[in-house]
Amino acid sequence: MKMLRLSFVMTIFLLLLALVNAQVPEPAPAPSSDGVAIDQGIAYLLMLVALAITYMLH
Repeated sequence: MKMLRLSFVMTIFLLLLALVNAQVPEPAPAPSSDGVAIDQGIAYLLMLVALAITYMLH
């Protein structure tokens, strides 16, 4: 009976120890770019190339 009580106390102790050491994971960081800025940069670059070609042809 004494061994059963000791086992029960140890189980409760280990459960409490696990709860104390449990860590909540941090949320994932927000994306720094959703691709819109890259798309706009490419579009501006293509417009500048088209403008330069148009200027050279005239």
